Amino acid sequence: MWTHALLLVGASALVAPRAGVRASLSGRSAGALRAAAVEAGGGASSPAALKARILHFGAVLDRGQGYNPTSGRQYEDRMASAVAAVDALCAADSPPPTHESLAGDWELIFSSVKHGIFRSSPFFLAIEEAYRSVGAPEKAELFFKLHELQTCSWGVSKIGRVGQTFDADAKMMYSEFDTQIFALTVIPFLGWGKLLPTFGGRVVTASSYALDGRDVGVEVDYTTAKPVDGLAGLGEWIWKLRVPVGAVWKLLPWNRGRPPTATLAISYIDDDFRVVKDAGGEYFVYARPLA
Repeated sequence: MWTHALLLVGASALVAPRAGVRASLSGRSAGALRAAAVEAGGGASSPAALKARILHFGAVLDRGQGYNPTSGRQYEDRMASAVAAVDALCAADSPPPTHESLAGDWELIFSSVKHGIFRSSPFFLAIEEAYRSVGAPEKAELFFKLHELQTCSWGVSKIGRVGQTFDADAKMMYSEFDTQIFALTVIPFLGWGKLLPTFGGRVVTASSYALDGRDVGVEVDYTTAKPVDGLAGLGEWIWKLRVPVGAVWKLLPWNRGRPPTATLAISYIDDDFRVVKDAGGEYFVYARPLA
Protein backbone atom coordinates (compact mmCIF):
# COMPACT_ATOMS: atom_id res chain seq x y z
CA MET A 1 0.00 0.00 0.00
CA TRP A 2 2.74 2.43 0.96
CA THR A 3 4.18 2.11 -2.56
CA HIS A 4 0.96 2.99 -4.38
CA ALA A 5 1.29 6.74 -3.90
CA LEU A 6 4.78 6.67 -5.41
CA LEU A 7 3.68 4.36 -8.22
CA LEU A 8 0.87 6.75 -9.08
CA VAL A 9 3.45 9.36 -10.03
CA GLY A 10 6.03 6.92 -11.38
CA ALA A 11 3.55 5.36 -13.78
CA SER A 12 4.24 8.02 -16.28
CA ALA A 13 16.37 -29.94 6.15
CA LEU A 14 13.82 -32.12 4.48
CA VAL A 15 14.92 -35.43 2.96
CA ALA A 16 13.26 -36.46 -0.27
CA PRO A 17 12.08 -40.05 -0.76
CA ARG A 18 14.02 -42.33 -3.06
CA ALA A 19 13.49 -41.57 -6.75
CA GLY A 20 11.49 -44.71 -7.40
CA VAL A 21 9.22 -44.13 -4.43
CA ARG A 22 8.78 -40.46 -5.30
CA ALA A 23 7.86 -41.27 -8.90
CA SER A 24 5.38 -43.90 -7.76
CA LEU A 25 3.71 -41.56 -5.28
CA SER A 26 3.51 -38.58 -7.62
CA GLY A 27 2.36 -40.70 -10.54
CA ARG A 28 -0.34 -42.36 -8.48
CA SER A 29 -1.69 -39.10 -7.04
CA ALA A 30 -1.62 -37.23 -10.33
CA GLY A 31 -3.21 -40.14 -12.14
CA ALA A 32 -5.92 -40.46 -9.51
CA LEU A 33 -6.67 -36.75 -9.77
CA ARG A 34 -6.97 -36.87 -13.55
CA ALA A 35 -9.06 -40.05 -13.49
CA ALA A 36 -11.44 -38.63 -10.88
CA ALA A 37 -11.86 -35.41 -12.84
CA VAL A 38 -12.48 -37.23 -16.12
CA GLU A 39 -14.96 -39.65 -14.53
CA ALA A 40 -16.83 -36.87 -12.73
CA GLY A 41 -16.93 -34.54 -15.70
CA GLY A 42 -17.54 -36.98 -18.51
CA GLY A 43 -14.27 -36.69 -20.45
CA ALA A 44 -10.77 -35.28 -20.68
CA SER A 45 -12.15 -32.01 -22.11
CA SER A 46 -14.91 -31.64 -19.51
CA PRO A 47 -14.88 -28.57 -17.26
CA ALA A 48 -13.93 -30.75 -14.28
CA ALA A 49 -10.93 -32.22 -16.10
CA LEU A 50 -9.86 -28.82 -17.45
CA LYS A 51 -10.07 -27.28 -13.99
CA ALA A 52 -7.90 -30.11 -12.65
CA ARG A 53 -5.29 -29.30 -15.32
CA ILE A 54 -5.38 -25.61 -14.46
CA LEU A 55 -4.97 -26.37 -10.75
CA HIS A 56 -2.03 -28.66 -11.61
CA PHE A 57 -0.22 -26.05 -13.69
CA GLY A 58 -1.07 -23.33 -11.19
CA ALA A 59 0.73 -25.34 -8.51
CA VAL A 60 3.69 -26.29 -10.71
CA LEU A 61 4.17 -22.72 -11.93
CA ASP A 62 3.49 -21.01 -8.57
CA ARG A 63 0.30 -19.41 -9.92
CA GLY A 64 2.22 -18.43 -13.08
CA GLN A 65 5.20 -16.77 -11.42
CA GLY A 66 7.44 -19.70 -12.35
CA TYR A 67 7.48 -18.55 -15.96
CA ASN A 68 9.18 -15.18 -16.26
CA PRO A 69 10.80 -14.29 -19.60
CA THR A 70 12.96 -11.68 -17.87
CA SER A 71 14.96 -14.45 -16.24
CA GLY A 72 14.60 -17.11 -18.95
CA ARG A 73 12.26 -19.13 -21.15
CA GLN A 74 12.15 -22.16 -18.86
CA TYR A 75 8.67 -23.60 -18.35
CA GLU A 76 7.36 -21.83 -21.44
CA ASP A 77 5.86 -25.11 -22.64
CA ARG A 78 4.02 -25.60 -19.36
CA MET A 79 2.69 -22.07 -19.46
CA ALA A 80 1.43 -22.73 -23.01
CA SER A 81 -0.30 -25.92 -21.80
CA ALA A 82 -1.89 -24.05 -18.91
CA VAL A 83 -3.18 -21.29 -21.19
CA ALA A 84 -4.56 -23.92 -23.58
CA ALA A 85 -6.50 -25.48 -20.70
CA VAL A 86 -7.91 -22.07 -19.71
CA ASP A 87 -8.83 -21.39 -23.36
CA ALA A 88 -10.70 -24.70 -23.50
CA LEU A 89 -12.51 -23.99 -20.22
CA CYS A 90 -13.59 -20.57 -21.47
CA ALA A 91 -15.01 -22.23 -24.60
CA ALA A 92 -17.36 -24.24 -22.39
CA ASP A 93 -20.81 -22.86 -21.75
CA SER A 94 -21.13 -20.87 -18.56
CA PRO A 95 -23.81 -18.38 -17.53
CA PRO A 96 -23.03 -14.66 -17.50
CA PRO A 97 -21.91 -13.32 -14.14
CA THR A 98 -24.42 -11.89 -11.70
CA HIS A 99 -23.91 -9.94 -8.51
CA GLU A 100 -24.88 -13.10 -6.62
CA SER A 101 -22.42 -15.37 -8.46
CA LEU A 102 -19.59 -12.86 -7.97
CA ALA A 103 -20.31 -12.16 -4.30
CA GLY A 104 -17.88 -13.33 -1.66
CA ASP A 105 -14.23 -14.31 -1.54
CA TRP A 106 -11.99 -15.56 -4.35
CA GLU A 107 -8.30 -16.50 -4.43
CA LEU A 108 -5.93 -16.35 -7.39
CA ILE A 109 -4.70 -19.79 -8.45
CA PHE A 110 -3.18 -19.04 -11.88
CA SER A 111 -2.29 -16.14 -14.13
CA SER A 112 -0.70 -15.96 -17.56
CA VAL A 113 0.70 -12.43 -17.08
CA LYS A 114 4.39 -11.73 -17.22
CA HIS A 115 6.12 -9.63 -14.59
CA GLY A 116 4.09 -10.15 -11.47
CA ILE A 117 0.74 -11.50 -10.28
CA PHE A 118 0.30 -8.20 -8.43
CA ARG A 119 -1.15 -7.10 -11.77
CA SER A 120 -4.48 -8.60 -10.73
CA SER A 121 -5.07 -5.41 -8.71
CA PRO A 122 -7.38 -2.87 -10.40
CA PHE A 123 -4.71 -0.25 -9.70
CA PHE A 124 -2.30 -1.98 -12.10
CA LEU A 125 -5.09 -2.92 -14.51
CA ALA A 126 -6.01 0.77 -14.69
CA ILE A 127 -2.39 1.65 -15.48
CA GLU A 128 -2.42 -0.87 -18.32
CA GLU A 129 -5.65 0.46 -19.77
CA ALA A 130 -4.42 4.05 -19.49
CA TYR A 131 -1.37 3.19 -21.59
CA ARG A 132 -3.48 1.25 -24.07
CA SER A 133 -5.88 4.18 -24.43
CA VAL A 134 -3.03 6.28 -25.86
CA GLY A 135 -1.74 3.49 -28.09
CA ALA A 136 1.27 2.54 -25.97
CA PRO A 137 0.64 -0.96 -24.55
CA GLU A 138 4.37 -1.73 -24.72
CA LYS A 139 4.98 1.01 -22.14
CA ALA A 140 2.64 -0.74 -19.75
CA GLU A 141 4.65 -3.96 -20.10
CA LEU A 142 7.87 -2.00 -19.52
CA PHE A 143 6.38 -0.38 -16.42
CA PHE A 144 5.36 -3.75 -14.94
CA LYS A 145 8.75 -5.25 -15.74
CA LEU A 146 10.60 -2.38 -14.06
CA HIS A 147 8.27 -2.45 -11.06
CA GLU A 148 8.88 -6.17 -10.60
CA LEU A 149 12.65 -5.73 -10.90
CA GLN A 150 12.66 -2.87 -8.40
CA THR A 151 10.47 -4.52 -5.77
CA CYS A 152 11.29 -8.22 -6.04
CA SER A 153 15.05 -8.29 -6.70
CA TRP A 154 17.37 -9.68 -4.01
CA GLY A 155 14.45 -10.93 -1.95
CA VAL A 156 13.22 -7.44 -1.13
CA SER A 157 9.55 -8.31 -1.61
CA LYS A 158 7.63 -11.54 -1.99
CA ILE A 159 3.98 -11.88 -3.01
CA GLY A 160 1.87 -14.25 -0.95
CA ARG A 161 -1.87 -14.77 -1.12
CA VAL A 162 -3.76 -12.83 -3.81
CA GLY A 163 -7.52 -12.49 -3.55
CA GLN A 164 -10.66 -10.55 -4.38
CA THR A 165 -13.87 -9.97 -2.47
CA PHE A 166 -17.10 -8.74 -4.05
CA ASP A 167 -19.65 -6.93 -1.89
CA ALA A 168 -22.83 -7.26 -3.96
CA ASP A 169 -24.85 -4.92 -1.74
CA ALA A 170 -22.37 -2.04 -1.80
CA LYS A 171 -21.25 -2.81 -5.38
CA MET A 172 -17.64 -2.75 -4.21
CA MET A 173 -14.71 -5.02 -5.09
CA TYR A 174 -11.76 -5.38 -2.71
CA SER A 175 -8.61 -6.66 -4.38
CA GLU A 176 -5.80 -7.69 -2.09
CA PHE A 177 -2.37 -9.23 -2.07
CA ASP A 178 -0.06 -10.11 0.83
CA THR A 179 3.49 -8.85 0.61
CA GLN A 180 6.51 -9.84 2.69
CA ILE A 181 9.43 -7.42 2.84
CA PHE A 182 12.91 -8.88 3.42
CA ALA A 183 11.60 -12.43 3.66
CA LEU A 184 15.11 -13.90 3.28
CA THR A 185 18.18 -11.73 3.84
CA VAL A 186 21.58 -13.33 4.51
CA ILE A 187 25.11 -13.14 3.12
CA PRO A 188 25.64 -16.44 1.24
CA PHE A 189 28.27 -18.77 2.71
CA LEU A 190 29.18 -16.26 5.47
CA GLY A 191 26.27 -16.57 7.84
CA TRP A 192 22.96 -18.20 8.56
CA GLY A 193 21.18 -15.52 10.57
CA LYS A 194 18.80 -13.04 8.95
CA LEU A 195 20.33 -9.62 8.40
CA LEU A 196 17.03 -7.73 8.36
CA PRO A 197 13.67 -8.36 10.02
CA THR A 198 10.75 -9.52 7.90
CA PHE A 199 7.62 -7.41 7.87
CA GLY A 200 4.71 -6.72 5.57
CA GLY A 201 0.95 -6.80 5.33
CA ARG A 202 -2.05 -7.09 3.08
CA VAL A 203 -2.44 -4.38 0.44
CA VAL A 204 -6.13 -3.73 -0.25
CA THR A 205 -7.43 -1.75 -3.22
CA ALA A 206 -11.10 -0.79 -3.01
CA SER A 207 -13.03 -0.17 -6.23
CA SER A 208 -16.63 0.36 -7.15
CA TYR A 209 -17.89 -2.02 -9.81
CA ALA A 210 -20.72 -2.33 -12.30
CA LEU A 211 -21.88 -5.31 -14.38
CA ASP A 212 -22.41 -5.02 -18.12
CA GLY A 213 -23.08 -8.44 -19.61
CA ARG A 214 -19.89 -10.43 -19.11
CA ASP A 215 -17.82 -7.34 -18.30
CA VAL A 216 -17.14 -5.99 -14.84
CA GLY A 217 -16.18 -2.33 -14.99
CA VAL A 218 -14.19 -1.12 -11.98
CA GLU A 219 -13.15 2.33 -10.80
CA VAL A 220 -10.41 2.51 -8.19
CA ASP A 221 -11.31 4.47 -5.07
CA TYR A 222 -8.56 4.02 -2.50
CA THR A 223 -5.76 1.73 -1.30
CA THR A 224 -5.10 0.78 2.30
CA ALA A 225 -3.45 -2.05 4.23
CA LYS A 226 -4.30 -4.45 7.00
CA PRO A 227 -2.29 -6.92 9.08
CA VAL A 228 -1.70 -10.56 8.23
CA ASP A 229 -1.73 -13.04 11.12
CA GLY A 230 1.81 -14.16 11.92
CA LEU A 231 3.51 -11.40 9.88
CA ALA A 232 5.01 -8.38 11.62
CA GLY A 233 3.91 -4.97 10.40
CA LEU A 234 5.49 -1.54 10.49
CA GLY A 235 3.16 -0.42 13.28
CA GLU A 236 -0.44 0.45 13.97
CA TRP A 237 -0.10 3.69 12.06
CA ILE A 238 0.26 1.91 8.72
CA TRP A 239 -3.15 0.22 9.04
CA LYS A 240 -4.82 3.60 9.43
CA LEU A 241 -3.47 5.04 6.17
CA ARG A 242 -5.76 5.35 3.20
CA VAL A 243 -4.32 6.54 -0.12
CA PRO A 244 -7.03 8.29 -2.19
CA VAL A 245 -5.88 6.79 -5.48
CA GLY A 246 -8.97 7.83 -7.43
CA ALA A 247 -8.78 11.48 -6.41
CA VAL A 248 -5.01 11.79 -6.92
CA TRP A 249 -5.16 10.01 -10.28
CA LYS A 250 -7.55 12.61 -11.67
CA LEU A 251 -5.25 15.47 -10.60
CA LEU A 252 -2.25 14.19 -12.52
CA PRO A 253 -2.03 16.27 -15.71
CA TRP A 254 -1.40 13.36 -18.07
CA ASN A 255 -4.65 11.70 -16.96
CA ARG A 256 -6.65 14.79 -17.98
CA GLY A 257 -9.19 14.32 -15.23
CA ARG A 258 -10.03 10.76 -16.20
CA PRO A 259 -10.65 8.29 -13.35
CA PRO A 260 -8.62 5.07 -12.85
CA THR A 261 -10.83 2.50 -14.54
CA ALA A 262 -10.45 -1.00 -15.92
CA THR A 263 -12.64 -3.70 -17.43
CA LEU A 264 -12.56 -7.31 -16.27
CA ALA A 265 -13.97 -9.66 -18.89
CA ILE A 266 -15.49 -12.71 -17.18
CA SER A 267 -14.67 -15.48 -19.64
CA TYR A 268 -15.95 -18.28 -17.41
CA ILE A 269 -17.71 -18.55 -14.06
CA ASP A 270 -19.35 -21.29 -12.03
CA ASP A 271 -19.82 -22.02 -8.33
CA ASP A 272 -16.10 -22.40 -7.59
CA PHE A 273 -14.11 -21.10 -10.59
CA ARG A 274 -13.86 -17.72 -12.27
CA VAL A 275 -11.68 -16.74 -15.25
CA VAL A 276 -10.94 -13.08 -15.91
CA LYS A 277 -9.30 -11.68 -19.03
CA ASP A 278 -7.61 -8.28 -18.94
CA ALA A 279 -7.30 -5.67 -21.70
CA GLY A 280 -4.19 -7.38 -23.04
CA GLY A 281 -5.87 -10.79 -23.28
CA GLU A 282 -4.04 -12.27 -20.28
CA TYR A 283 -5.82 -14.58 -17.84
CA PHE A 284 -6.41 -14.44 -14.10
CA VAL A 285 -8.04 -17.59 -12.72
CA TYR A 286 -9.69 -17.52 -9.30
CA ALA A 287 -11.20 -20.23 -7.12
CA ARG A 288 -13.34 -20.12 -4.01
CA PRO A 289 -11.10 -20.46 -0.93
CA LEU A 290 -11.13 -23.68 1.06
CA ALA A 291 -11.30 -23.72 4.84
